[in-house]
Amino acid sequence: MAEVDNCCSTQLIDGDGEFNVVGLDNFMRTTKLSHCGLSYAVVAIMGPQSSGKSTLLNHLFHTNFREMDAYRGRNQTTKGIWIAHCVGIEPFTVAMDLEGTDGRERGEDDTTFEKQSALFALAIADIVLINMWCHDIGREQAANKPLLKTVFQVMTRLFSPRKTTLLFVIRDKTKTPLEYLEPILREDIQKIWNAVSKPESHKDTPFSEFFNVEVTALSSFEEKEELFKEQVAQLRQRFFNSISPGGLAGDRRGVVPASGFSFSAQQIWKVIKENKDLDLPAHKVMVATVRCEEIANEKLRHLSSDEGWLALEEAVQCGPVSGFGRKLSSILEIYFSEYDLEALYFDEGVRNAKRKQLESKALNFVHPAYLNLLGHLRFKALEDFKSRLEQMLNKGEGFADSAHTCTKSCMLEFDQGCADAAIRHANWDASKVRDKLCRDIDSHTSSVRNAKLSELMVTYEKQLSSLSEPVESLFDAAGRDTWASIRKLLTRETETAVSEFSTAISSFELDQQTVEKMLQDLRDYARNVVEKKAREEAGKVLIRMKDRFLTVFSHDNDSMPRVWTGKEDIKTITMDARTASLRLLSVMAAIRLDEKPDKIENILFSSLMEGTVAFASSQDKSIATSSDPLASSTWEEVSPKNTLITPVQCKSLWRQFKAETEFTVTQAISAQEAYKRSNNWLPPPWAIVAMVVLGFNEFMLLLRNPLYLLLLFVAYLLSKAMWVQMDVPGQFQHGTLAGLISISSRFLPTVMNLLRRLAEEAQGYQTPEPPRQQSSLAFQSVRNQSHPTSSIPESSVSSNISVSDDGIEYSSPNLSQRRSSKIQEAELS
Repeated sequence: MAEVDNCCSTQLIDGDGEFNVVGLDNFMRTTKLSHCGLSYAVVAIMGPQSSGKSTLLNHLFHTNFREMDAYRGRNQTTKGIWIAHCVGIEPFTVAMDLEGTDGRERGEDDTTFEKQSALFALAIADIVLINMWCHDIGREQAANKPLLKTVFQVMTRLFSPRKTTLLFVIRDKTKTPLEYLEPILREDIQKIWNAVSKPESHKDTPFSEFFNVEVTALSSFEEKEELFKEQVAQLRQRFFNSISPGGLAGDRRGVVPASGFSFSAQQIWKVIKENKDLDLPAHKVMVATVRCEEIANEKLRHLSSDEGWLALEEAVQCGPVSGFGRKLSSILEIYFSEYDLEALYFDEGVRNAKRKQLESKALNFVHPAYLNLLGHLRFKALEDFKSRLEQMLNKGEGFADSAHTCTKSCMLEFDQGCADAAIRHANWDASKVRDKLCRDIDSHTSSVRNAKLSELMVTYEKQLSSLSEPVESLFDAAGRDTWASIRKLLTRETETAVSEFSTAISSFELDQQTVEKMLQDLRDYARNVVEKKAREEAGKVLIRMKDRFLTVFSHDNDSMPRVWTGKEDIKTITMDARTASLRLLSVMAAIRLDEKPDKIENILFSSLMEGTVAFASSQDKSIATSSDPLASSTWEEVSPKNTLITPVQCKSLWRQFKAETEFTVTQAISAQEAYKRSNNWLPPPWAIVAMVVLGFNEFMLLLRNPLYLLLLFVAYLLSKAMWVQMDVPGQFQHGTLAGLISISSRFLPTVMNLLRRLAEEAQGYQTPEPPRQQSSLAFQSVRNQSHPTSSIPESSVSSNISVSDDGIEYSSPNLSQRRSSKIQEAELS
């Protein structure tokens, strides 16, 4: 009884032809039919109404199909198509009970459902039981004839029919032996087959190509129930291992896997109801396509929610994951294997195609994580390259070797990471990411190289910038060989810097063209430094000309300041000073770094120095003006870019220079005349002659009286001492009035000082000379008041000021020498 309850009897198609999808799905889920793969069989039974089909199935397969109650009359019991699980039979067997044919309820002309159900049974079932009465065998108008005609007719609508086993079950067997009944039955079957119209493709196809025919007989269930049950039990044994070779359905073809049974049955019934030809091979492919796609989609959904995959995906978001390819391959392999197992029994071509689609979708699903991982690997490799390159460069390694070593190691690590990230199921190409990494490394290498080269260039440019000071010094002492010295200095410093720079960049392994360009840029920079300094100094040429003029004009050949004593040739000195200034102007007029000869100096001297060009008439002057070599904006043999001061500008500068230095010459002349006047303190010659003539008598008196001569000598000594003490020539050096005031203020202190010294010498000791600070300061004050607007320049006043413990002393080299000599004479006297 328990077995009967487990048969799960379900109506598959009702009497109106409606397919019970929910009931079939429940049947498959309850009986676990979908797990059977190809290891299942379907047994259908066909036959006239009330011929005991359901009774036979219930006894044969332990099902619980509804049976007819003979006590209530003979009527239709099974409506539509029912299925049930054949309990206790291996492999899994499904029993299909079809509505009986030739039923009173549907009428004589309504055979549509009979044909549809017969076609459905032939398309689904592996074994078809044809239930027939024993007394109908050999009769032309037997009840089984329409049934067989129906079966054979619908077979013509199967383009490539499955090889179905037709098991004829002869009911209510009589005393006639089965071996006599079977040939007659087979002959009738062949006649019916031959009489059925067939398509051209199967016109000559033998019956055996479509069917396996088996015949069995059963006694009457009502009269010989025990014998019936015994014979049914024997028949049941034939359904064990029915799909194995030699079994009832051992040579079946076109089996749909159990997981696709529900969909296949639905589609077959749909096509049959639409009265279309049923192409079983195409149907098989269609079922395989749908089921394989469903399985693939299911596996893809499971993959997307797999915990291992989600954890791996989350880890990849944060950074590189070791063993990514191995872990992902393992996850994918699980679902691919499950697909292969579930889709094993479907059409191979469809199964393989859908597997490829599953692989493609799964790989597309996980590919972003793979790309993300490659991005992390690329970023890590690039950062490692940057840090390693910096470390090697800080250690003093060569740039090219360091870059090559770091690139090789980082690319090797990246390749290893890509190999670790690769999965078995895909041949993903990481070349684009690798190329991007190479470009990033090359870009960073180029950036660092340019930065390092820029640093080196700046270093050596700073070194060459120091040319400004020596060049400025050479311009300060401008002369005929100034530019030659500058060229020599520029060449020496440039070649030194170029040599050192060339050695420094040798580790960069630059191409020769780049090296030559950088070296040339360095040379150009050095030249620009000199040219820039030259232009800067050219802007200050007027100041330098005036400084040069004052230097030459105010100092002698020994670089000592000049004292205008009246013996100097101011005109010659002025000419020399202007010559030096004009030579400075000629040096600063143009840049001469290319060692090309020019006539700038000759033109300037011939055009600007006084007395070099004289014209006798105004006509000659007009001719000279028209041929003035300075009336131009360019120099001959000098390019405009090398011109610092144009000829016109030189002429204007010279005119301004002469105007601003004229005052200095005038001061020198005034100082010379003042010096001559201050040193002319003796009376004129005619006065001396008059004094000699008029004083002859007094002179003779002195000669006759020696006492007068002695007194005169003592007066001379006292006068001489007074002269030396008061420094009379020095006092008159700055003018007569100033000298008289100074002498008058110092006369009495000097006399008192002499008397005191004489008294001390008479007593045997000497007192130091009192300071003359007050008198000196008084003299200075008077001198400043008497000459508030002195025209004597500072360079003409050759006086020195020194500070001692006694106060401020004023001295002049010449006056000091004369004073010391006079003091020595006084001491000797």
